[in-house]
Amino acid sequence: MKKVIFKILGVLVSLIILFVLFVLISGNKDFEMPVPEAKASADSAVIARGKYLAFGPAHCASCHTPMSRKTEIDKGIEMPLSGGWELHIPPGTFRAPNLTPDMETGIGKFSDGELVRAMRYSVNHRNKLMFPFMPFNEMSDEDVTALISFLRSQEPVKNEIKPTEYSFLGKVLINLGVVKPNPPVSTPPKSVKIDSTVEYGAYLAHKVSNCVGCHTKRDLKTGEFIGEPFAGGMQFPVDDFSEGFTFITPNLTPDPETGLMANWDEQKFIDRFRAGRVYSGSQMPWGSFSRMNELELKALYRYLKTLAPVGNKIVRTAFPPGETVPE
Repeated sequence: MKKVIFKILGVLVSLIILFVLFVLISGNKDFEMPVPEAKASADSAVIARGKYLAFGPAHCASCHTPMSRKTEIDKGIEMPLSGGWELHIPPGTFRAPNLTPDMETGIGKFSDGELVRAMRYSVNHRNKLMFPFMPFNEMSDEDVTALISFLRSQEPVKNEIKPTEYSFLGKVLINLGVVKPNPPVSTPPKSVKIDSTVEYGAYLAHKVSNCVGCHTKRDLKTGEFIGEPFAGGMQFPVDDFSEGFTFITPNLTPDPETGLMANWDEQKFIDRFRAGRVYSGSQMPWGSFSRMNELELKALYRYLKTLAPVGNKIVRTAFPPGETVPE
């Protein structure tokens, strides 16, 4: 009997070793995704729209700038998107790259189509998977073109950013297909009418500003959504930016007992965005969102008020260093 048990254990150990070797050898495997036909525009109006998105609702500036300059971003100071942000979570250490058109360290050597593929499919110019932090896979064609046009219009900045480094867990998730390219589920619209409507608010919340990505509880190991959309509860652990605080996102549904939106009127919502951050280490890109125009904030508010109420009580959203965070 003991011999049988030892044989079984031997087989299991061998399988584990083979699996570990497979993951280590495979690394971050290649993904063949289409390179869309795309062309940046030199039109000043298109570039202006892209700049507005990058420093406003799409909040590119909140990640693709040095962490040391976060207060400048909050104050509305515009700077090249030369990269530098770092995020440490179980799948690895993620670094936002240099998005200026520098030929050596930025996007100067990439085609317009490769830039769009990164946004649409979360696959970079080397055919490697990018964890889907950017919610732009179904952004309208016009807005995608505006963004890449603005990126091309910047002054090149030489700033070598160390590549993202995946942990063993991250490599396992990629190689087992748990985390994979994030192509559009439906055909992205050619354009979206910019108006203070529920429809435009939905577009912002899902396709541009990624409200749903942070205000929905997620598994930080896999990125999987495990909570009701917009009901809050996603926990941001202490990182290099949070100043020792742990943050939990609030419930944005209009649930009368637990939802933030149940007690906010439109003007209070707009005023809160204009006020900016309360906690300097909050991961919410308050600086970028404070520069959204009133029309878009109204659209966002009106969309959130249409959500189905979800009972999910978030007692507190900020926990200072050393304080126990509820499970």
